[in-house]
Parts: sequence; structure tokens; C-alpha cells
Amino acid sequence: MSTIDQQFVEYIVKSLVGNPDDVVVERIIDEKGVLLTLTVNPEDLGRVIGKRGVTAQSLRTLLRALGTKNDARYNLKIVNNDGEGYSVSSDDEVVREERASDDAEDGSSDYAKRSRRELEDLDDLDI
Repeated sequence: MSTIDQQFVEYIVKSLVGNPDDVVVERIIDEKGVLLTLTVNPEDLGRVIGKRGVTAQSLRTLLRALGTKNDARYNLKIVNNDGEGYSVSSDDEVVREERASDDAEDGSSDYAKRSRRELEDLDDLDI
């Protein structure tokens, strides 16, 4: 049985995507509040995130308003399930998973690798 917050996110996202049957919203309660994990069809991931994460940030703003009404803190995680080694962080940046074989093959400079690690560390911050 889904709760009002799951139904809320599901309704909005299904209105945006081309494959509404593939939208799944899972709910987990932990010490930080309520974590809603959103999974969509890989073709619709760009629509949900939007340019520069604007659409996803708008979803989070709406959830924050709902949380104010329900005295809850909501976090939204958008999951990329296309199987290409990418994950979508809570800040909506697509970050390449670090693998030793990938690092050797892509020829990235040490500066790029260090920058990626720093960005991943920033993703863990809850601001």
C-alpha cells in the first residue's frame, strides 16, 4: 500500500515520462527522515532530471512543502537502472562509478579523477 508521499511523486513523474508504467517509487524511513527512491525507464531519466537538474530539484521542493505539512523530512533519490555503470546521486549529477579497469582505459588525468572523487564526497553532504 502506497502512502500519500509515494502517490504524490508517482503522479507527478507519470505525468512527465513517456513510459508511465515503469515508474516505481519505494519508501524507506531512516534516521534522516523519509527516503523516496524513484526508478524510471532509462529513456525517461533525462525528463525526470531535466536540464541541469531543474526538474528533479522542483520535485524536491514540492516534497519539502509536503514534508512541512506532514512534519517529515523527505529525500528523493533517482536511480539509473540502464546498466551502463552510472548512478544518479541525490544531487542529480550523473557520476561514473569508479572501476580500476575503466580508469586505466579512459585515460583520464589525475586531476579529473581527483575532481570526480571530490564531487562524490560532496554528494554525501546533507545541506
